[in-house]
Amino acid sequence: MKKFKPITVSEAERLIETCAPRILDCRELKDYRAGHIGEAMNLHKRLRETLILNGDKQCIYCYYGHASVHVAEMSCDFGFSDVFSLSGGYAGWKKFYQQLPS
Repeated sequence: MKKFKPITVSEAERLIETCAPRILDCRELKDYRAGHIGEAMNLHKRLRETLILNGDKQCIYCYYGHASVHVAEMSCDFGFSDVFSLSGGYAGWKKFYQQLPS
């Protein structure tokens, strides 16, 4: 049974607007630097260790939504209860915004 909740881009937007979760990008640093969601933090090893001590809501994403599932499961295993994984990942986020009229 999944302990985290997979969410769509629209659901992630509402979550970010209403709950201000910690947004975690689990892609490679070079990809994070090339572009990321708003106030996202790159999930490097030291940050993971710090997060274990702080129980904030987490919205986690990766390239396409596959690796973030594993990171979300790991967060739940560490005791976090408000964990979300962005379905479609950063690619889905970008695609969603490219389809919006300007």
